[in-house]
Amino acid sequence: MTLVHESRIKVPYQWSAGVIGTKFFKAIRDEKKILATRCKNCKKTFVPPVKNCGTCFGVCADWVSVGPEGTVISATQALHSSKAHPVANPIFALIHLDNADTNLLHLLEGPLERVPIGSRVRAVFKDARTGGILDIDHFQLVPGAK
Repeated sequence: MTLVHESRIKVPYQWSAGVIGTKFFKAIRDEKKILATRCKNCKKTFVPPVKNCGTCFGVCADWVSVGPEGTVISATQALHSSKAHPVANPIFALIHLDNADTNLLHLLEGPLERVPIGSRVRAVFKDARTGGILDIDHFQLVPGAK
């Protein structure tokens, strides 16, 4: 029989958001603006932004503003607790932001039954922003929308 020793190793680390991520997070933090990159070849718009297109491998050097409104493509709620969750029982949604060709995964204000697939939502930014994706606190229903 093989012996197994169980333990946990805590390894603190930091990493760079890079040039692309830094510009994306600074726009959210400083301007409450969501930026995307657009491929010079096929014109596909990516949010979160990327350096190279995953479709045609072209350079995505053009920056454009997307959202802050979009459409819920898919959503689910975590019914178990986890230290990895930013809030208790979060609702996660894929949101197709206006003027984007890809979807952003983010938190959705619930309850889940109140925000069906196809609902129009808008980004809600935190008052105190630090330069991360959670500077967008969550997305909420657009008043008067489905």
